[in-house]
Amino acid sequence: MILNSKYRTVKKETEGLYKEKGSKFIGLAVSCYNEEEAKVFLENWNRQHHQARHLCYAYKFGVDGAKYRANDDGEPNNSAGQPILGQIDSFELTNVLIGVVRYYGGTKLGVGGLINAYRTAAKEAIQNGIIVELEVYDWVDVLFDYQDMPHVMNLLKKHNLTLSNNEFEESCKLTTFMDVNKAAGIKAELLKYESVKLIEKGVY
Repeated sequence: MILNSKYRTVKKETEGLYKEKGSKFIGLAVSCYNEEEAKVFLENWNRQHHQARHLCYAYKFGVDGAKYRANDDGEPNNSAGQPILGQIDSFELTNVLIGVVRYYGGTKLGVGGLINAYRTAAKEAIQNGIIVELEVYDWVDVLFDYQDMPHVMNLLKKHNLTLSNNEFEESCKLTTFMDVNKAAGIKAELLKYESVKLIEKGVY
């Protein structure tokens, strides 16, 4: 199976703004990779906008965008989080968090008005930023004994792999990353050597 070798996300945190009948909707978009990171961003946005009525958001994580969530934060069901998530999908983004802060202006907008407002604020935040396409790599720790060092190093050189976090003490350990669609073959080659062990670090 061919895996996605690239994904699209936002380069840095950006903002967008939409106003309707006195209410102000501030869109916030940021590159984000998991729920723990998202929690930190949301807490910071809540502190920065502590006088706001709502902070609705959506996120999508993973190379395939399989992990996602939409939150209405007290607005009518599916009037806020889903429109935000819809913009993430529309721009084909993943590893991203988008929040929209609402400062209430005293006039109700109705469900249709809310959907448009949250969708537009999210879209403005995305369009005001820079979308980047990033490579996806399979990261792995390679552990081996000195006897297999020439074999391991030659194999990594053969596949033009970059090394990092090298540790050469009683035994050897290094970290490398490889194209997700070539990873299985390279790992199989490494494991032909008796002392080699691999520790998976993840695909990102």
